[in-house]
Amino acid sequence: MREIIFTGPAGRLEGRYHQQDDRNAPIALVLHPHPQYGGTMNNKVVYNTYQTFVGRGFSALRFNFRGVGRSQGSYDGGGGELSDAASALDWLQSTNPNSKGCWIIGYSFGSWISMQLLMRRPEISGFISISPPANIFDFSFLAPCPSSGLILHGTSDELVPLEEVDKLHERLSQQRGITIEYQTIRGAGHFFETQLDKVGDIVGNHVDAALARFAA
Repeated sequence: MREIIFTGPAGRLEGRYHQQDDRNAPIALVLHPHPQYGGTMNNKVVYNTYQTFVGRGFSALRFNFRGVGRSQGSYDGGGGELSDAASALDWLQSTNPNSKGCWIIGYSFGSWISMQLLMRRPEISGFISISPPANIFDFSFLAPCPSSGLILHGTSDELVPLEEVDKLHERLSQQRGITIEYQTIRGAGHFFETQLDKVGDIVGNHVDAALARFAA
């Protein structure tokens, strides 16, 4: 893993990047929670998920949105952060022009940004959405959702009621040609404080299954 600085729409963006020896390795971009509530690329869920993808042979990038850490700029309500994520994906793809697949992963606020990017970038082949804040942000743009993926939520999430994510999953599952796996962790809150290992296991198992289908 190495520290990187790349150019974003509002100035430099700070990231951490792991390059696999296999230049055909798939790529993964991981997005962090809300910048105004302490969200950074070093968040434990973000870091552990990033490591889960690295451990499965992905060249992976996590970075700080504008105004966080050493990233320049200031919070922009989501629009600028979506542009930041697009720039991060551009950097990741230019560094890995022969990658065999592209995944986007977001946690909380990052899941809202990641799903918007998914709608704009048809090359994204899989997604992980952890604790999507369906009661706070509008996810109606997912019509239809262009890729199969995983939604993961805690049953005791104190910020995002489970029933709101149930509704999101139900709506996405009605679309043809894609499969949305929906997993919950019993007793877990929004931050998965004592259940990070379960998050890693569920994400890892989903990715393993998706890679096995791709290789078949």
